Order: sequence, then structure tokens, then C-alpha cells
Amino acid sequence: MKQYARPLSNLIGELSKLPGIGGKTAQRLAFHILSLDDKNAFALAEAITEAKKNMKYCSICGNLTDVDPCSICTDPARDQSTICVVESPRDVSAMERMKEFQGLYHVLHGAISPMDGIGPEDINLRQLIIRLQQNEIREVILATNPNIEGEATAMYTARLIKPAGIKVTRIAHGVPVGGDLEYADEITLSKAMEGRREL
Repeated sequence: MKQYARPLSNLIGELSKLPGIGGKTAQRLAFHILSLDDKNAFALAEAITEAKKNMKYCSICGNLTDVDPCSICTDPARDQSTICVVESPRDVSAMERMKEFQGLYHVLHGAISPMDGIGPEDINLRQLIIRLQQNEIREVILATNPNIEGEATAMYTARLIKPAGIKVTRIAHGVPVGGDLEYADEITLSKAMEGRREL
């Protein structure tokens, strides 16, 4: 005996394919969507369809945008001599929430991971090198994730850029604000000590 009718099973199946959504959460979301009135349910479906149809990657930085080039790349008020290199468009959103960085971005769309068969040619590094050759860039900030893949990507990218005489920096890693030292692992504490600064 089937537990759910086919349309509901299909909806649960599609929702469970989303990252971080397990079977139980997919069920809750499916039942919630079905409980919406027609107007709200169709508005959700339309928002998904419109985003999928109209969003694209900026031809300059690789960030998600609905206009090409994106609003960050075309903003004359931003510092055109500094590029922050990140792994994904989500990272751009995180940096923008900070409201302190006023430079440009470059999205790699991944990180070097030999274990997963991802090499430098599989991420958006080539376009970064082209940007650096075509523009007067003084500093590249490497803001890849603080994991093995992110560190490998940062080191590889730094080795590519340094011969051009461009300043290459890496964001600091360490103990998060509100965190307790007793719960921090050795690598996090080591990075925090390396990144210490004078008060």
C-alpha cells in the first residue's frame, strides 16, 4: 500500500533533493505547500520559475545576477583596485551583509579538491587571471573557506598571482565572536594565534 498519492510523493521527492532537506523536512514542507491557498502556492511556483529563468552568472565576476554585468561590478563607488575571491555566490552575500568591504568580487564556483577530481581548470580561476591582466588591481583578498579544499585553493591562487606583483592577502580564521576557547579545536586556535594583531 502506497503511503501518499503520486503527486504528493513526487513533491516530497523533489523537495528532499534540496541540500539539507531530509525526508521528514521534505514531508513537512510538502504538506505546508499544499495547505497554502492557491494564490500563495502559485506565487511560490512562479518565484522559483522566474528565478531559474532570469538569474545568470555575471560575465565579469561570476556572481549570480539578473543583469549582466552585475550591480557590484558596475558600481563606480566601489574600489576597483581590490578583488575578494570567494568560492560561491552565497559567500558574496555573506561579505555584503558585513557592509565593510567596498571592493569587487570574483566567484570561483568551487574549490580545488583532488579527492573529488576537481582541479584548477574546473573552477573559475582562468577568468580571475584575465581580470588581473586587464585591470589595475592592487590587492587580491583570498576568502575561500577554512577547510582543506579552501586552503589548497588559496595557496594555489596565491602562487599564481604573486609573480605579477599584486598584493595577496588571506582572511583571518580563528575563534568566532561569542565562542569559548575550551570548545575550539587545535587548528582553529592555531589559526587564531597566527592571525593575532596588536591592540
